[in-house]
Amino acid sequence: MNESGPTRLVLLRFLERVQLRDLARTRRWIADEERRDAERRRGIEEKPAPPAWLLEQGLNKHSPPVYVHTGDCWNTGKRSAGIEQEQARQAIVDGVKACPHCRPDSALGILD
Repeated sequence: MNESGPTRLVLLRFLERVQLRDLARTRRWIADEERRDAERRRGIEEKPAPPAWLLEQGLNKHSPPVYVHTGDCWNTGKRSAGIEQEQARQAIVDGVKACPHCRPDSALGILD
C-alpha cells in the first residue's frame, strides 16, 4: 500500500513549527505579565504617602470647610484636600468642626 499523504517526518516538522509558535506566544504573554507586575510594583513604591490631615470643603467653592479629618479617616468626602498639621490645628481653632469619627482634635491635642 502506497501512502500518498505527508510523511511522518513532514508531520513532525509541522508539529515543531506549531509548538515553536505557541512557545513564542507564551513567552510574549510571560514578558507582558512581567512588565505589568513591574509597573504595578513601581506604582506602589512611587505612590506618595497620604496626607496626615485633611480639610473637607463644603458643597461648592464658596462654602466654608465642613470638617477636619485625620489622614486615615474612613469618612472623608471627595472634597477633602491634604493640609499641614498647623493648618489643621488652626482650622479647628477657627471653628471648623472636627470629624466625630476620627477625632483629629484629640490627635492634635485640642480638646473642647
